[in-house]
Amino acid sequence: MSTTAPARQSTGVPARRDPVAVAARWLSAHGIQALQVSLGIVVLAFGALKFFPGASPAEPLVMRTVDALTLGLVHGQTAVTLTAVIETFIGLTLITGVFLRTGLVVLAGSLLGMMSPLVLFFGDMFPDGTPTLEAQYVFKDIILAAAVLVIGAKALGARLEPTAR
Repeated sequence: MSTTAPARQSTGVPARRDPVAVAARWLSAHGIQALQVSLGIVVLAFGALKFFPGASPAEPLVMRTVDALTLGLVHGQTAVTLTAVIETFIGLTLITGVFLRTGLVVLAGSLLGMMSPLVLFFGDMFPDGTPTLEAQYVFKDIILAAAVLVIGAKALGARLEPTAR
């Protein structure tokens, strides 16, 4: 008994003209780059906001988190400015591809800090058992972490190739 799936039936359309095959080739050629640039734009935008006191809704959470993670060594506006510099650097590396591997390493470390409020301030994040707006803000970082895995795989040499139909 065979455990392999049956071969797909040919549509009769040459692969170079088959719209699904064309889309698969285009997506495999450009999808990860689009993910990288879009992630860079998001991180850059979040970072740039932090350069302007009061402009980022995450500012109080950043201050509190960095203060806790550095055991009080970095706090207040200094914590927000440091975070702004780091996020701006990460965003620029993702957008331009310059120092990409370094940017991904910094982003991986930053993601640990970005998600740490879920552990450090769990009671404040889920006061009634439901997530606050701050908790929801932190939850979005799970998606960013997954994107980092895909972009990191490509940066280390992995390739996405469409399979033959």
